[in-house]
Amino acid sequence: MPHRTVREVEHEITVLAPATAIYRLIAEVENWPQIFPPTVHVEIVEQTEAAERIRIWATANGEAKSWTSHRRLDPGGLRIDFRQEIPTPPVAAMGGAWVIEPLSGEESRVRLLHHYEAVGDDASNLEWIDSAVDRNSTSELAALKSNVESAHRSTDGPNGLLLSFEDTVQIDGEAQDVYDFLNEARLWPDRLPHVAGSTLTEETPGLQFLRMDTRTKDGHTHTTESVRVCFPHERIVYKQTTLPALMRLHTGNWTLRKNAGGVSATSQHTVIVNTETIAGILGEGSGVAQARKHIQDALSHNSRTTLRHAKQFAEKHR
Repeated sequence: MPHRTVREVEHEITVLAPATAIYRLIAEVENWPQIFPPTVHVEIVEQTEAAERIRIWATANGEAKSWTSHRRLDPGGLRIDFRQEIPTPPVAAMGGAWVIEPLSGEESRVRLLHHYEAVGDDASNLEWIDSAVDRNSTSELAALKSNVESAHRSTDGPNGLLLSFEDTVQIDGEAQDVYDFLNEARLWPDRLPHVAGSTLTEETPGLQFLRMDTRTKDGHTHTTESVRVCFPHERIVYKQTTLPALMRLHTGNWTLRKNAGGVSATSQHTVIVNTETIAGILGEGSGVAQARKHIQDALSHNSRTTLRHAKQFAEKHR
């Protein structure tokens, strides 16, 4: 058999938190988009007590990728092993493990191990994977440390940094028409008053990059970039990769549920407030409560406007 290059790399970080708490955070994949910068969306496909099959949508070196992984969970050993089922080129094989080691009751070492091969054993492919693994591992461990250590502040509530809310509109129309309106974001500048411009690219069906210029109530515009994962006629999940200054994180989804009256369309947002920019944007003396209100008012206004226009679009096409 021809020789194949198998790269083995390890990244680690020390976290001021109990090992069991860190393990739980990594084990619960539904939280990953809020914890790890590259992760856009994760779904559990199959699950048993000690193993699971998950589908992950994430960015790597600025590109959106999707793959399915198998995980074996060992809560007693504080270890989670993973391997990609069908790797996405240029990756030919990818696996590894999360290993959490208690240093004391309140401090732990987190090790992230990877082993991988490149398509065609090609040197340039291997270099691409080296870069992606190093960038993602470094950002994931730093984000894990930040999120775990600040967990007591990132709570929902009037002064918490974590903010989640949703807006719902009932539409007397077809789910497909509502979905088409939300999916065709390249047409939003002509359809929505608060969208000054948009660029949508979709090289892989159902996986979109959206760059959008949004008008604020005071007439200014700001640019955001998002990765969107689309599930036709049911849901669009997204994560902003370029954020407004008041936010440290913004994930969300558009969800359509058929009912007797047509379609219930919901816009959901999860945000973490960026405390470093509050004074510069909202003025000296402003705090987290004011920032939360400002963010929710702005996002809800735009969501309700989008849903209202989607309603008009769908009801016109009945």
